[in-house]
Amino acid sequence: MRHLFLALAAVAAITSIDTTPAAAQEYPYCIRGRDYTGYGECSFPSYAACQAAASGRFAYCDINPFYNRSPEVRRPHRRVYREVY
Repeated sequence: MRHLFLALAAVAAITSIDTTPAAAQEYPYCIRGRDYTGYGECSFPSYAACQAAASGRFAYCDINPFYNRSPEVRRPHRRVYREVY
């Protein structure tokens, strides 16, 4: 009986493990300043959250240069055609 219980517990533990890869989380705002080197700490989902973390420090908030915005947000590229005379 004990072996049956341990076998069922092992099967339940193995099947409950999630094998999907973790999705990378990208945040649109970075905190920069005296205490942060390079691009700063880019872990803020909103400008208000970044401002709250920068409050009282020698820091400021900026847009994450590596953040991939969705295609709907990007402005379409316009080609300018010139007439050749």
